[in-house]
Amino acid sequence: MSERPALGTLKSECDTPLLCIDLDAFEANVAVMANYFRQCDVDWRPHSKCHKSPIVAQRLMAAGAIGATCAKLGEAEVLAAGGVEDILIANLIVGRRKMERLVALRRICDPIVCIDHLDQARQASEAMREAGLKLRVIVEINIGLQRVGVSPDHAALEMAQAIQRLPGLELAGMMGYEGHLLTIEDPTQKAAEINAALSLLGDVKKLWAQNGIAAPIVSCGGTGSYRIAGAHPDINEIQAGGGVFMDAFYQQVCQVADHQLAMTVLTQIVTRHGAEHAVIDAGRKSINQEIHAPFVHRRDDIRVGPLSAEHGQLELHGQAQQLKISDRVEIVPGYSDLTSVLHDAFYCFRGDRLEEIWPLEGRGRLQ
Repeated sequence: MSERPALGTLKSECDTPLLCIDLDAFEANVAVMANYFRQCDVDWRPHSKCHKSPIVAQRLMAAGAIGATCAKLGEAEVLAAGGVEDILIANLIVGRRKMERLVALRRICDPIVCIDHLDQARQASEAMREAGLKLRVIVEINIGLQRVGVSPDHAALEMAQAIQRLPGLELAGMMGYEGHLLTIEDPTQKAAEINAALSLLGDVKKLWAQNGIAAPIVSCGGTGSYRIAGAHPDINEIQAGGGVFMDAFYQQVCQVADHQLAMTVLTQIVTRHGAEHAVIDAGRKSINQEIHAPFVHRRDDIRVGPLSAEHGQLELHGQAQQLKISDRVEIVPGYSDLTSVLHDAFYCFRGDRLEEIWPLEGRGRLQ
């Protein structure tokens, strides 16, 4: 097993491939997001799927986040063990074993769980009732993604009323996700369609209020839409998290502005054959290319070509044709969320010197 470089090591002395974070860029991105949400007077509960690290979650909370969002119970367990108490599990939890774990989690923190079917609610209710605990739940509303969620009509009201009748559960509000609209190219159309989708949550909130049901939490928002969602009058909580790192997809497809590229994968050239061709020591097991193609940081004379398991091909133009074996390049991931989980840790640099190492403790916690 390779040893981790010591703090203070120069980037040029680190082995490759290496998942790198530019701390200055990361901190600038965090400040941009935290300040925007303060201006909008909405809570920020950033999603941990991009980092899976209690250290990062705590860093974001220090900047103003109220807690964390995660996708799996296992990730919530890792965050709670790292001192994060206010956790939204933006997923549906079912099964006897998971209910046992959810009870154990509730004993050490105050999680929120999504519900979109009465059978899920009954399982959680029974587990909490038997344990003498109370669990916060939110109703997931389908606002157009067509993945999960109850319809934004009387079905959402009936679900809320049913939850209120179940012991051991506390109805905390609702959430929706406008993920199907993040890649609309025209900014005006994108804003209009996202606002229309989020207004469905507002309609449900009004319907609940007419029937005496409060919705303290109305949550949504991805990095590709956070500025629109944060300004929507019906929304009071945003889950966007990936913007703290940024990537090609967010920058080029979702048109997220005012963010710096904080995450790269450091690689080195392992062979050269022909003026326009080089091969690096990072492939699909180091860099995700499914959502969007990666690119070379600060080099417009290099194009990332095909990736195989452990090799990446580069097309070289102009000055890049002078690159030699052992020369290094940094690759901006196509999608940071699916790149970070390929690695065990973030290596965090201030300038070119290693300042911190953040383990991805939630990596592999898929259950």
